Amino acid sequence: MSAATETQAGPSSRIVDLLDVERVRRDFPILHRTVRENRKLVYLDNAATTQKPQQVIDRIVRYYTEENSNVHRGVHYLSEVATAAYENARTTVKRFIGARDEKEIVFTRGTTEAINLVAQTWGRKNVGAGDEVLITAIEHHSNIVPWQMLCDEKGARLRVAPVNDAGEVLIDEFQKLLTSRTKLVAFGHASNALGTINPIRKMITLAHAASAVVLIDGAQGVPHLRVDVRELDCDFYAFSSHKIYGPTGVGVLYGKEAILDAMPPWQGGGDMILSVSFEKTTYNALPYKFEAGTPNIAGVIGMATAIDYMDSIGIERIAAHEQNLLHYATKRLLEIDGLRIIGTAAEKACVISFVLEGVHPHDIGTILDEQGIAIRTGHHCAQPLMMRFNVPATGRASFAMYNTRDEADALVAGLEKVIEVFR
Repeated sequence: MSAATETQAGPSSRIVDLLDVERVRRDFPILHRTVRENRKLVYLDNAATTQKPQQVIDRIVRYYTEENSNVHRGVHYLSEVATAAYENARTTVKRFIGARDEKEIVFTRGTTEAINLVAQTWGRKNVGAGDEVLITAIEHHSNIVPWQMLCDEKGARLRVAPVNDAGEVLIDEFQKLLTSRTKLVAFGHASNALGTINPIRKMITLAHAASAVVLIDGAQGVPHLRVDVRELDCDFYAFSSHKIYGPTGVGVLYGKEAILDAMPPWQGGGDMILSVSFEKTTYNALPYKFEAGTPNIAGVIGMATAIDYMDSIGIERIAAHEQNLLHYATKRLLEIDGLRIIGTAAEKACVISFVLEGVHPHDIGTILDEQGIAIRTGHHCAQPLMMRFNVPATGRASFAMYNTRDEADALVAGLEKVIEVFR
């Protein structure tokens, strides 16, 4: 039975209704615990990491209790079972993001490692002195620092497309920065700090028109939006398992087969080779060329289970629920005197970044925590963005499919208590 229901919007229209959220919540054991002096947990830090459904937890336990073995290395039964589960997970990811072939799916430790892999392989081979890498002003540090390191090493230049006061990329300025020197363009599908959803199809088209290769940081994209990498025509797409209700320490780099095939390996070791002698090493085929050493087998299998879980509910239903919740929570928060939302893009993922007049964000987070409400405070690994908006930090409430309007109301009530403390 699905956790989503359908209702009639009117006599002639039919819509997909919001999720049966209480049913979804029953799948997440941590949501039923209490924190701090027996306070009910209100978890609103999903942009940092999502909670895990029992199905994912059970699948990881099953691997360690019934299937634990290394992959690709043995002919015995357990190794064959583990290898099948691991490679089936690759097929699940391929389907999830619309890739053409399993060869285009490389397992990594997460989005950060995936971006660094591209910088250290494709970047080192293709970016030289005088070349340029273009990013935007709303990037996570993981999509800034690897390109700074590459540009410093190669004598290249890092260019930054500006954003307006709503936190939206200025597309005209973005286009002006695309020149014959632009070798790679890297930007987020959605901002972790503001929630801004970038017009990535248009940005990819513009970048390709300038003959640049495009990498999408999809860490905040795949949790909220249907992704089809072939339709997008991006060259690389990176995301993390723990943002989509899966385990930490595992993620994905998608790359077009021809581009991956031309890239040198990044790390050397077992499984990324076909043969080794002291004179010469022959590298393995895709995608194994980029998967040196024993991988996070349980994590990969758990990630595939999380994807299956999301698919069983439906990403469109998840997105509809989250957008409804975003609009409701935004309206409620704007009722609070002295609260200002940072990032008011027309297209947003379910993230609300805010400041409260006269109160440091860390104090906001501490007082909310005393009430059992978990939000994130700080610069959200986006310090240049904080400087753009002239704030040292913000409070950030980020919602997921298991969050409710009652929890948004609890956040508002908690912030009213914060104001009372500092009144």
